Amino acid sequence: MLNTTIEPMLHLVQSLMTAPASVEVFFPLWAVIVYVISLFYGLFFLWSGFNFMISGYDTAKRENAKVWLRNVVLMIIFVQGSFLLYSLIIELSSMLTAGMISIIDPNFFLMTADNITNFGLQLMFLMTYIGVLAITILILAMRYLAVIIGVVFFPLGIFFYFIPPLQSYGKMVLNVLLVLIFVPFLDAVLLFGASALMTIPLFDNVKIMVSTMAFLSVDLLMILLLVFAIVKAAFSVLNSDVGRGVKMAAKLL
Repeated sequence: MLNTTIEPMLHLVQSLMTAPASVEVFFPLWAVIVYVISLFYGLFFLWSGFNFMISGYDTAKRENAKVWLRNVVLMIIFVQGSFLLYSLIIELSSMLTAGMISIIDPNFFLMTADNITNFGLQLMFLMTYIGVLAITILILAMRYLAVIIGVVFFPLGIFFYFIPPLQSYGKMVLNVLLVLIFVPFLDAVLLFGASALMTIPLFDNVKIMVSTMAFLSVDLLMILLLVFAIVKAAFSVLNSDVGRGVKMAAKLL
C-alpha cells in the first residue's frame, strides 16, 4: 500500500538515470552547426600553408605550423564524427550506470514492514521521502534535457578546443557536457554505497532515513559537480589569453 506512489517514481528515476538520451531529435540542428564550422576549414588550411611559406628555415615556426596543421586535421575528424562520438559516450555512461543499478537490492528503495520501528519511521518520513524523490526526478529530467541539447554544443566545444586562443572555452563546454553525461554513474555508486549500509545492524531500523539521505545526497552531488565544473571552467577561461585580454581592457576602461 505504501509503495503505490513510490514505485512509479522509482521507476522514473531509474529510467532517467539509465536510459540513453535520445539525441537523434537534434540531428538536423547538429548538422547545421557542423556545416557552419566546416566553412572555416579552408581558411585554416590556407593559414597553415601561409605559416609554412613564411617560416623559412626557422625551426620553431615550422614546428608551430606543423602543430597547427595537425590540430586542423584532428578538428575536422572529431567535429565531423562528433554526433557518433557523443552518442557512444552517452551509451557508455548508460551501460555503466545500468550495471551499477542492477547490483543494488531493489527492496532498499521500497517501504517494508520488517519491524515495528522501521514501519513507524516509514509512516513518519513517507512524505519527506516522496518529496526528495520528486526533487531527484526534476533534477534528473533537467540533466536529461541538457544532455540531449548538448549534442549541439559538443562540436562547438571540439572546434574551440583546437583553436589555441579559444581552447579554454572548448574545455569549458566539454567539461560541463562530460559531467552531465557521467553524473548518473556517480549517483548509482552513491546509491549502492547507501544500500550497502543496510548490511550493518546499526541501520536496520532506519531504512527510510537511509533511503531519503541517499537520494538527497544524489541531488546535492549533481548540483555540486555541475557548479564545480562550471566554476573550474570559468577560472580556466579567465586565465586564458582571451580572458587576460578582456581583464586588461576592463582595467583600461
